[in-house]
Amino acid sequence: MANETFVGHVDGVLPGDSFTNRKAVKAANLHSDNQAGISINKDTDGCWVANAIALNGGYEDDEDHGDWIRYTGAGGRDQSTGKQIADQDWDHRTNAALRQSYDRGYPIRIIRGPKPKTNKHAPKKGYRYDGLYAITALRMVRGKRGWQICQFDLHRLSDVREDLSEVERKAETSLLDVAAEEKFPETRMTTVQRIVRDSSVVRRVKEMYGHECQVCRTRLVGGDGKGYSEGAHIRPLGKRHRGPDIEQNVLCLCANCHVRLDKGALYIADDWRVIDRAVAAAQSQTVFPELYRSPKHNIGLDYIQYHREWWDAQLSTP
Repeated sequence: MANETFVGHVDGVLPGDSFTNRKAVKAANLHSDNQAGISINKDTDGCWVANAIALNGGYEDDEDHGDWIRYTGAGGRDQSTGKQIADQDWDHRTNAALRQSYDRGYPIRIIRGPKPKTNKHAPKKGYRYDGLYAITALRMVRGKRGWQICQFDLHRLSDVREDLSEVERKAETSLLDVAAEEKFPETRMTTVQRIVRDSSVVRRVKEMYGHECQVCRTRLVGGDGKGYSEGAHIRPLGKRHRGPDIEQNVLCLCANCHVRLDKGALYIADDWRVIDRAVAAAQSQTVFPELYRSPKHNIGLDYIQYHREWWDAQLSTP
């Protein structure tokens, strides 16, 4: 249906596709408006949710770092100067819609406009669809001009978590069909599927530590001499927890420590000590040192706290 907007990818449009202007963006069903920054639509229950953001200079408190964005909500801006002249609030229609998308774990389509002089991530001309981003945090803060603003952090979903468009689904199916015709279909199909589903986020974290476990400092080595480790999401993925697939939410662990973290047997204190619940319950000293952290790895303390508090609640329930 023309100009219908919804959550997630739009069939027939791939990340990186370019458009001459906002009218073309709207015609492609990527955004519901020709001018507004935030696109919204009604969810199945009639509640307004956000589905897309068009970045084009916007507010002075905005930050665009490519894979993550700090975005200012709507309201309180002088339309002639673009400067903030009043407080924002959560009751504003589009701010409320973005908050609903955060609560429901809905991804946001990001469309970047032409601001090459002020934003190195922007296209030189026209508009570009840059994929799905997760809203990972929101807050009310005082902006650069002293006014209260609604602020949202968004992180790009890795390819493994982005909902596939119809074009991408057909491409993956075609790839797997070709693999099935190979002489060794089962082995070949597994290899292709692993490539399709490999997370660049997890891979980068593993490489950051050279496959050495951040908890026990063990480095497992296979028969081929290569290191083996697993990427552990601190705040789990999925609708129940809505953890983001970003480096701040991933640890490099050995298989044993990964399972123990996922089962709540291990947790991490705010001072980065790794606590063994069984040992702590026996009032013995910890058997692990402080979590090993690379200077390049900015682990999110809020994800650490979420993991600990969630398991505290689960294990205290009779």
